[in-house]
Amino acid sequence: MVATHQVLHGIGVSAGTASGPVAKVHPAPGVDDAEGPTTDVEAAAERVRTAMAEVASALTAKAETASEKARPILEATAALAKDRGLAKAVTKHLAKGTGVTYSVADAVSEYATMLSSLGGYMAERVTDLYDVRDRIICQLRGLPVPGVPDLDVPSVLVAHDLAPAETATLNPAMVLGILTEAGGPTSHTAILAAQLGIPAIVQVGGLDGIADGDVVALDGGVGEVILAPTDADIELLAERSRRRAAALAGSSGEGATRDGHRVALLANIGTADDAARAGIQDLEGSGLFRTEFLFLDRETAPTLEEQTATYTSVLRSFGTRRVVVRTLDAGADKPLAFADLGVEENPALGVRGLRLSRAREDLLDTQLAALAAAYQATKGDIRVMAPMVATVEEAEWFAAKVRAVGLPKVGVMIEVPAAALRAEHILSVVDFASIGTNDLSQYTMAADRMQGGLAELLSPWQPALLQMVQAACQGGRATGKQIGVCGEAGGDPLLALVLTGLGVSSLSMAPGKVNVVRAALRLHDLAACQQMAAYAIDARTAADARAAVTAIVHPTLLDLL
Repeated sequence: MVATHQVLHGIGVSAGTASGPVAKVHPAPGVDDAEGPTTDVEAAAERVRTAMAEVASALTAKAETASEKARPILEATAALAKDRGLAKAVTKHLAKGTGVTYSVADAVSEYATMLSSLGGYMAERVTDLYDVRDRIICQLRGLPVPGVPDLDVPSVLVAHDLAPAETATLNPAMVLGILTEAGGPTSHTAILAAQLGIPAIVQVGGLDGIADGDVVALDGGVGEVILAPTDADIELLAERSRRRAAALAGSSGEGATRDGHRVALLANIGTADDAARAGIQDLEGSGLFRTEFLFLDRETAPTLEEQTATYTSVLRSFGTRRVVVRTLDAGADKPLAFADLGVEENPALGVRGLRLSRAREDLLDTQLAALAAAYQATKGDIRVMAPMVATVEEAEWFAAKVRAVGLPKVGVMIEVPAAALRAEHILSVVDFASIGTNDLSQYTMAADRMQGGLAELLSPWQPALLQMVQAACQGGRATGKQIGVCGEAGGDPLLALVLTGLGVSSLSMAPGKVNVVRAALRLHDLAACQQMAAYAIDARTAADARAAVTAIVHPTLLDLL
């Protein structure tokens, strides 16, 4: 047993409560420290390709016997294992003389850095990538694949992270809950845990001090873990879970406040597979389709035909519901091999987003032609917006491009303070705008969002950031144009109320967050949201802003946080 009673916190990703003994998932063995340098590059590369193919084959076989919901996730992991770009990246390291397992690890690390820089859903694919790395290395070393231990009694799994290939085959009768140090709310593991009905919490600090057999209790709805829980602790968690289920029971349909003020609830997506999964859920479309995933990690740009097929598939997944498409957002931390404009002193402030599209107009022309073809094939509700717009001139240039190919609605991302402050002028030449709170936060606070140590500055509760949102919404009111939010802030049920009070008309988020945000809105009328917005704007600090809003929300919402 744990010697002392403690409470740990993380991010709840699968609601429900559980208590029981811990079963730890031990890490993979890792690289072979004893291996020598590579002397025969081609032979080593062939060995790696063979190992990758065997891993992909094993995952595909597992997918064939998995549930209908787990199958596509396992197939997606298998696709990573046979990615030709990854094989080429490994070969580059082998050509430097690096050992075989180290080359795999280094190549995956580079991929992981790229995905992490993209944020959101793609950042959470890093877990899948590391799982593939571990499987390939074990294959190369002739070692058994690491995984969940055999369970003699129903237990709570504790791991640094849990691979989706492992989660997909868990037996809910034996796995009471899942706790991980890493992971995210839209990771495949989180999605699978929710589908299996297993309470789960990610990003839990302090798990290193837990041993096999220690008893824990967890609440996957609020992200709370209790070490050495009492009977009263366990009953309290169960009661809170029952209240949360009751609060979410009626969460369906269009997003709106209690007095009927509409706020569209949408999904952030990055691929056609994301669209297919989101399209069957109870939401109102996609507020952010990140098209750059078609372009990244390629030697050449995707063709017109390839892009058209992807965009058509995405539009069909949503039928008559809106799909807001962001044109290529590359540069800075998302470089393209086929659009290298040279070294920049400060890439985050350089040729990225729309600036890259203006420098490489051919890339934008092809993308817009493909989007127009997809629109003609589906007649879907497509809305196209440009990233990193800072001036009216940029907005006018982009709008002319979009309208010239016959696309019906054109908008801009508001990600830099200049666009927020001059929103009225920019919106006068386009149809809508969407606020990217992640980038707007880093540029408002002059804090690199890739620097973990600056997380406090990058809180979406920073009053300065909320003032930028307020300025953008004032521009929307002045022009009669809609302003949405597609940054991570939109998925926070508390912050969703503040954003609604500021004048935001749509919120786009990870699909799994929609139910809670919809329930939060329905507990409050518009006047209450406006009061919360005023309190948050007037607060001295980010912590004060959140505390002020928490103090006046409907008590039921506290069970959903």
